[in-house]
Amino acid sequence: MIITVASGKGGTGKTSVAVNMALSAGHVQLLDCDVEEPNAHLFLKTKITKTQQVHTLIPNINQELCTHCGTCAKFCQFNALFAAPEKTMVFAELCHSCGGCAMVCPTKAITDEPHHIGTLKFADADDLELVYGELEVGKPMAVPVIKA
Repeated sequence: MIITVASGKGGTGKTSVAVNMALSAGHVQLLDCDVEEPNAHLFLKTKITKTQQVHTLIPNINQELCTHCGTCAKFCQFNALFAAPEKTMVFAELCHSCGGCAMVCPTKAITDEPHHIGTLKFADADDLELVYGELEVGKPMAVPVIKA
């Protein structure tokens, strides 16, 4: 059975309800998906058993191979690339890590490089397993951490 406590205004007690339901049920896994400000672990005596780094792939442009043709910039629907006559630039905070720019680059000047955006933490707490993610401060996209 899967029970979800989601949505609602901040400060209404969603975490309190979720933690208490998990403790009442016992032998369950509790996922705190509020990666911008996880706090279920604050209500429990936890022991971290494992951590996993979360990365997104961001394009890196080899300026020596790049002809600044703009094919990559035209392809990117999020405007994460800009091709000027002398240099092609990447705006990492706009990139959605689809890899399309590298695929369409005619000179193969673009490679995807991992960029750390957060951490998943696995912990034992009383009679349950807690999993929660922490998004690095200032990173704009929480979804990759939630999906990890």
